[in-house]
Amino acid sequence: MSLNLKGIHHLTAVTAQPVSNLKFYTKTLGMRLIKKTVNQDQTTAYHLFYGDGIASPGADLTFFDFETARERRGNNAVTRTGLRVDSEDTLKWWKDHLQLNNVGTSAIKERAGNLSLDFEDFEGQRFRMVIDAANKAKPWAKSPVPADRQIIGLGPITITVPRLERTEVVLTQLMNMRKIRTHPATSTTGEIHVFEMGDGGPSAELHVMVEPSLAMTQPGAGGVHHVAFRTENKDSLRQWVQRVREAGVPSSGEVERYYFTSLYFREPNGVLFEIATDGPGFATDEPLEKLGETLSLPPFLEGHRDSIEANLKPLV
Repeated sequence: MSLNLKGIHHLTAVTAQPVSNLKFYTKTLGMRLIKKTVNQDQTTAYHLFYGDGIASPGADLTFFDFETARERRGNNAVTRTGLRVDSEDTLKWWKDHLQLNNVGTSAIKERAGNLSLDFEDFEGQRFRMVIDAANKAKPWAKSPVPADRQIIGLGPITITVPRLERTEVVLTQLMNMRKIRTHPATSTTGEIHVFEMGDGGPSAELHVMVEPSLAMTQPGAGGVHHVAFRTENKDSLRQWVQRVREAGVPSSGEVERYYFTSLYFREPNGVLFEIATDGPGFATDEPLEKLGETLSLPPFLEGHRDSIEANLKPLV
C-alpha cells in the first residue's frame, strides 16, 4: 500500500504582536486558544495554537511570537491560508462580520476553483475563506461566533514559487500528491496548479502559484513560517522519514514535539514543509475543557518553567 498524506495538519505563522494576535483570533475569528506554549527551539517566544472546539487535527492555526519587522512579500513562501466554512450563506455572514470589526474584505467570488472571501489580519496575514459543504464545524461553546458560523479548519494552502517543475516532482513523486487541475494566470495572479492528498477536498489541497517575476519573500510578521501535512501516527511518520532520506532530501529526521511528532524539510523552492502525526493531541497534558488556559510545557522543558515564564510577556 502506498504512503499517503491525509491533508493539512496545521500552519504556523509569525506575529510580532501576541496580545493583539490573541484578541483577533479568539474574538474576531472566534477560534479557541487550544494550547499556550513556547517555541521549543526558542523558548523566549510564545507558540500559540488556535483551533476548533475539540482541537481537531487539520484545524490548527499557530503563531510564533517573534520581535521582527513585517514580511516583505514575494516568492518562495506560503502566501495565503484557507479557512473552511460550511456554506455560501456563512461566507456572506463572515463578510458582514469582518467588516463590522473593521477588517477589509474582498468580494465573494470564485478563486482557484472555490467560491471564496479574501481578507487579512492586522499584520497582513493573508486568508481565504472557502466553502467545505462536506463538513461541519466542531464548535467552541465560548466563541463569540455562533456555532453554525464557526471555522471548520484549514485549507487549501497556497504557496508561491518562481518555477513549478522541481516542486511538482517533489509533490507528486515524493509526497504522493495528485495534480487535479490548473487555473490560468489572471491580471492579479500567476498560474495556479492544484494538488490534493488523501480523500481530497479543500482540507487536503495545496495550491502552487507560479510567479516568475517576483523577488524572494523576506520573512517577518504577517508571514508564514511553515505548513504541516497530516500522517496517521509514528509508524507512518517513520516511513516518511525513510522515504525522504532515500530521496536524498535534507531533513530534520524525526522530531518529538510532544503533542505530535514531526519531520521537516524544504521543497525545491525553499518553502518549509512539515509532516506531523495526528496524535497524541493537545489534551495529553491538560483536560480538553481547560485547553489553553495556562502555559503548557512539554516534559523536557518543565524543569525550566520558572526561567521560561520570567522571559515571557503577559498576554492579557
